[in-house]
Amino acid sequence: MQDHLMPAVAKPAHVPDDRVADFDVYCLPGYQRDVQLALRAYQQAQPDIFWTPWNGGHWVATRAADIEAIQRNTARYSSKCVAIPKLEGHPQAIPIEVDPPLHATYRMPLTLALTPKRVNELDAHVRALAVGLIESFIADGECEFLDAFGRALPLSIFLDLVDLPRDDRHVLAPIADAFVRGRSKEVKYAAYADLVAYLTPVIQARQREPGDDLLSLICKIRVEGEPISFDAAIRYATVVMFGGLDTVASMMGFFALHLATDATNRHALTARLADQKFLENAIEEMMRRHGVINTCRVVTEDHELNGVAFRADDVILLPNALYGLDERQTPDPTAIDFDRCPVRHATFNFGPHICPGASLARRELRIFLEEWLSRIPEFQVKPGTTPVLETGMVNGIARLELSWPVR
Repeated sequence: MQDHLMPAVAKPAHVPDDRVADFDVYCLPGYQRDVQLALRAYQQAQPDIFWTPWNGGHWVATRAADIEAIQRNTARYSSKCVAIPKLEGHPQAIPIEVDPPLHATYRMPLTLALTPKRVNELDAHVRALAVGLIESFIADGECEFLDAFGRALPLSIFLDLVDLPRDDRHVLAPIADAFVRGRSKEVKYAAYADLVAYLTPVIQARQREPGDDLLSLICKIRVEGEPISFDAAIRYATVVMFGGLDTVASMMGFFALHLATDATNRHALTARLADQKFLENAIEEMMRRHGVINTCRVVTEDHELNGVAFRADDVILLPNALYGLDERQTPDPTAIDFDRCPVRHATFNFGPHICPGASLARRELRIFLEEWLSRIPEFQVKPGTTPVLETGMVNGIARLELSWPVR
């Protein structure tokens, strides 16, 4: 068990004793073996909604019905703080910490940059990049998956979208990792400052001479009739960077680990790569089982939900993985069944904050499976190594060494 980020806080008077659990999203027992099952252990052992004194003190909603209801109800549950612990004095994260109706204004650049039409146009580009990465190490018979492919593919695509050099991923990936999974406020603040320093000259240049890339679209928007400020553009760009540099890589890592350790599913998928319906369903099923995002909402008014009395300013953690692991929602939820249909999950959230990059993420995951399995159908976790899993606001895999027979 790791050390806690910060000391526990006293239980508020409105929290019943039987709703308190020793839960720290950064220190989940058993996460080194399976992050999502470590979360599910609390879902099975605790009340549907419980309170924890760690990370500033907050509620945790563990059931699909409550997670979806809270994400959809933006009037009672604000997005003004989406991560724990709260970083005092940390600037508002745009657009993810902006509530409707202003949220729609800020979201527009992402909507325009990531339309299904635009994603279709990127298909050949993404595929060529994936093939090039695989061909660069396939003859070695082994690789560290995250560095060689899992991070490299989505990071390179994202950097193309924002018109920045692909090689900058070597600089930006460690910064994103430190901010998302940093073990202290100091580490998180330092990572944020590093990204701001990197982005400042970029945003200044895009404001002077905007192009058609995503960062330029951000710099062009008008907020309540006025051009977006430099400060707001920087805060927006940092959120886009952190999102683009981490979440798809995390999901890809979980896909690779599952297929490396489950030969039956790997063989079934490899045999049916040309069956688009089957492949798409398999992707949804693996996303359901391997949720990566844990997000928060802030209660705006006193009210009751599912027998719990919330007070204004209470914070609620919503582990999206638990939506797909709820047996009330999905029978036998810990099993991965590629023939399961329909597949429901909360990987991309619900409501107005649903992820605008969902189409691109699905395309990247599909191309990864098609190109990897057609070239490396047999692979395993490299003997003598152990995958390094991570828990926090983003569940992920820090290190995954794979090996395969060289043909």
